[in-house]
Amino acid sequence: MLYLLLAAYGTVFFAEMLGDKSLHTITSLTIRFRPTHVLAGITVAFASKMLVAVLIGQTIARLPAAVVAGASTVTFFATAIVIWFKKTEGSEHKRELSSYWPRATAISLFAILFTEWGDVGQIAAATLVARYHSALLVWLGATAALVTKGALAIVLGAILRERLPQKALRYGAVAMCMAMGVLSALKID
Repeated sequence: MLYLLLAAYGTVFFAEMLGDKSLHTITSLTIRFRPTHVLAGITVAFASKMLVAVLIGQTIARLPAAVVAGASTVTFFATAIVIWFKKTEGSEHKRELSSYWPRATAISLFAILFTEWGDVGQIAAATLVARYHSALLVWLGATAALVTKGALAIVLGAILRERLPQKALRYGAVAMCMAMGVLSALKID
């Protein structure tokens, strides 16, 4: 059974690393919030999305593309708006990051939970469940792969936050989310 856990991890990890928008979203969130708060939010989101994927199986792949793209578009634009209007002034920034952990965790959760449904990672997990009939192992492996991907994006965001001015980071994070929103909107057709 370990082989199935590792197969699910490897399949989902590599599938998700290629052209995935959530990497950019997580990096943007980490630029604005504490990495532990982002990790908490994305872990719950990834676990929830994979739970749906393994329970529903291949049905996720049949969701209308316009619905998936529309939900992703709205979420990316909403995240950009939250980042844009969040205050960041001097020492207040450090205090704000630590005192608003429920908000940072919730924003991270929803930014990931409501985007990219029916993506290649979920389809891969659903296919593994359909093939091997072991939802728990596939869910564990796939969730671990997504959290690993998220942790890599968090590290990048934390490095950027330490090296670049806050104003530049805010503009960059908003631009990234807006670009992801536009890309999602282009898939609506």
